[in-house]
Amino acid sequence: MESLSFQEYICSLDPATLPRILRICSGVYFQGSVYEISGNECCLSTGDLLKVMAVALEKVICEDTETGQTTELPPTFKGLFKPASAPGPYSTPRGPFLEGGKQRGLTLHQAVGRWAGQPRPMLCPTISPCALLLHPVYEVHATMHLRRDMVKIPSTLEVDVEDVTEEAQHVQFARPLLLSEVLGMEEALPTRAEILEGPAGPAIFENAWVPRLQRGQWLQLHGRTHAWRVLASAPSSGRHFLLSSAYQGRFRRRPRQFTGVQELAAGLRPRQQLRVVVTQDCEGRGDDVPPLGVGDRLEVRGLQGNGPGTWLLCHRHGEEEEEEGEELLLPLDLGGGFVEDACDSKKYRLAELLEQQPLPCEVRVVAPDPELERDTLGALPALRLETRLDQPFLVGSFCEEPEEGFEIPPRWLDFSILLSEEPVHPLAPCTRRSRVEELTEAFYYRLLAQLPGGLAPPPPRPPKPAQAGTGPRGRSPSSPRPPVPGPPTTSPRLAPPLPPLPALPQASTPSQHSHPGPPRGAGTESDSSEHDYETVDDNMKKTIRKMQAIFPF
Repeated sequence: MESLSFQEYICSLDPATLPRILRICSGVYFQGSVYEISGNECCLSTGDLLKVMAVALEKVICEDTETGQTTELPPTFKGLFKPASAPGPYSTPRGPFLEGGKQRGLTLHQAVGRWAGQPRPMLCPTISPCALLLHPVYEVHATMHLRRDMVKIPSTLEVDVEDVTEEAQHVQFARPLLLSEVLGMEEALPTRAEILEGPAGPAIFENAWVPRLQRGQWLQLHGRTHAWRVLASAPSSGRHFLLSSAYQGRFRRRPRQFTGVQELAAGLRPRQQLRVVVTQDCEGRGDDVPPLGVGDRLEVRGLQGNGPGTWLLCHRHGEEEEEEGEELLLPLDLGGGFVEDACDSKKYRLAELLEQQPLPCEVRVVAPDPELERDTLGALPALRLETRLDQPFLVGSFCEEPEEGFEIPPRWLDFSILLSEEPVHPLAPCTRRSRVEELTEAFYYRLLAQLPGGLAPPPPRPPKPAQAGTGPRGRSPSSPRPPVPGPPTTSPRLAPPLPPLPALPQASTPSQHSHPGPPRGAGTESDSSEHDYETVDDNMKKTIRKMQAIFPF
């Protein structure tokens, strides 16, 4: 078949004969041309094949033969047409249009259907009394080799084509897939696949196999894995990890730490008791809020009230076992420091830990995974388990290393592949190295943004009332007091540290702890009148012994 312009071929095409295979003969540039087709760059080179699947009328350009003006008609145009019966090729007769009867006229689709190589003059009184030339523009839906999506090409594209349907019946138009699409094609697994385009965007894992996912690399895809994951962070180093449920290390719980009463209230769990020990002195607020001192043992009962008037009900145990203790109502904006009063020496597996401990929780790896050559988690002093993730993963391996497998999260790490048609029966690889994956910092925060409420900051604390209280049980707290008002150059006066434990109890004197103060006459008191330092007595030693008994590590 001789070559035709794309417009001529499509206008003369019978839709009933689809699909048809076309070969590109030439374009604007004979070596090949790059066109913007459906928002995507598409290169049509001489010799390329197109498989035309459907043709849809996009618009009709209507040309007035007398004035040369053009009008675009949508496919839904309701006017009727009739052929112009003038002797000349483009003469413009004016006459009555047949109304009623059997010959009422042709619809727009019927009129352009009479387009046979050259447009024929038509009459349409809705548009003009003169003869009109109809130039249809079609949207051609076609597939191309190694293109994922159907391309939509306008019929006015300036290329020449020839129909090679009969001689190209054996040609297969390979369609690339995204790795995420393979998740729903378990019947096609296992299989081999060639990477057409590597992953786009920043890296998600800090490992050795992700950088090898490049164009031209061959993979073996074995199937889906049913392991779930736990997102974890190391507070001491700022590193982030993804732990597989197949991880064989053992964990030990660490007591939770809380900064302020608001975090304490957030740490409450249904049907679980929460007992804490105060680790930082907290000033009281008059008669309503008594002060808290280091070593105080609190049992958190629950919240009372609503809105701004919400309080946390706690029970403070007495210093001695026989003491009854007292009920406290603490405002949520109260500061301080608390540590969970729990001593659990049991070693947990990951699944067992999640069954008994709600997340988030802090743990330490006390027994590394024995099957890992190097377990990074075993060297960390603490690990915060944040949330469980049920993300689907695919087990894969490089064809040159079929026994060393890894687990890919296609929804996080997607790329274009081409499946091989050759049947393969590879052995299931070992995926030990995917039990612990270190995340990049950028991906960690992107992942948090995808979790429900992941990046929602806690509500701000209300401003603390400017009211000073007394220390716990009538004693002055060891935390620094606010600075005494004075000239702008005056610096705050800091309380001196307590003497070391071996020293005998002695009262501190101003001569032992001298600090620069405001100038005389600024309205401040002397050192001896402003500070009344507490000695290290038996009560303090007893408190320290309590704190040492809390921490099992």
